[in-house]
Amino acid sequence: MGKIKTVSLHNTKRLVIKVGSALIAPREDGCKTRYLLDIAQFIVHARSQGIEVLLVSSGSVAAGAHHFKNPDRNNIAIKKAMAAAGQMDMMSTWDRFFDFPSAQLLMTHADLRDKERYNSIRLTLFSLLDEGILPIINENDAVTTDDLRVGDNDNLSAMVAAAADADTLVICSDVDGLFDKNPNTHNDAKLIKEVNSITPEIYAMTSGPVSGVGTGGMKTKLEAAEKATSHGIMTYIINGFDETTFSALLQGDNPGTLFTPFDKPMEESQHWMTHTAAEYGELVVESERIDKTDELNCKEILSIEGEFSAGETVLIKNTKGQRLAKASSNYSSCLLHFVTQNTVGVNTSQMQRSMGPIISNNDIAVLEKK
Repeated sequence: MGKIKTVSLHNTKRLVIKVGSALIAPREDGCKTRYLLDIAQFIVHARSQGIEVLLVSSGSVAAGAHHFKNPDRNNIAIKKAMAAAGQMDMMSTWDRFFDFPSAQLLMTHADLRDKERYNSIRLTLFSLLDEGILPIINENDAVTTDDLRVGDNDNLSAMVAAAADADTLVICSDVDGLFDKNPNTHNDAKLIKEVNSITPEIYAMTSGPVSGVGTGGMKTKLEAAEKATSHGIMTYIINGFDETTFSALLQGDNPGTLFTPFDKPMEESQHWMTHTAAEYGELVVESERIDKTDELNCKEILSIEGEFSAGETVLIKNTKGQRLAKASSNYSSCLLHFVTQNTVGVNTSQMQRSMGPIISNNDIAVLEKK
């Protein structure tokens, strides 16, 4: 796909900024204002320029850790309790920076991957922005389970940016942006100022340790950038510890790494299915590729894996294991197993002929190879 080449914050009307735990509670002894004040001032100045802002804020676990004496970090219940305690501190810290109202939104991947709840989140965000209220979003760590988690707020910020129809995503990091090698271990590492295509070679540059306070690293930031740019959202990775980066952004400069957006972004429904919807099962076909105009019927399906209901999203792959597409299934796995097997005493061939397509061409998202 082609890319927009001339982009800056001056073109922005709606912006999502993601702030990590290391900026909020760097020593895990409660929220600190040292770095947050600069970020808050950036939000205030951006809003004064007519930019609508949404804040995705990590930090509840780090902010709540000091309330617990010698906590067992491997105990999931303890970490959830930390998140519950720290969320209050984090929200009150952010709120006192602003003379305009803010709102808390806690969500899980289960909320985002369910289409009805996803649309509900969209409407809530739009309503808050219409009233000039700052949405502050975090994963609901206190209640979520492993299979319902996004897992990191980098990817969550990209999902929120897509849901909110934002045009810019700013991800704060502890380095100046994406380097060609780890700048913490290589003195000759070079900052990459602009990325027009996130390739396997780009991902290969992200090897290195994850932050001791946060849950993500540069890889999750690249994943977020890939999600966002495919939705037409320009994405910056910047150094959130350097106050000059925020003034540079407001002046329309690029203080870190800019990932340019697709000039022909995915449609909303296609983007949601590709990057947000969960895969509840798999359909195996013989084809080497699938087009977005294709429909699948029973005879084309070689096997059915997993359990899913009608309307849930499934992965379509071929016999080589290649991921071809994600799609909404018109039928449940139970019914598909029944009609694709030679059941004694049942005319399954007649049943197959009477059924409509398993996958309709308006409910399919073709997966592009990286």
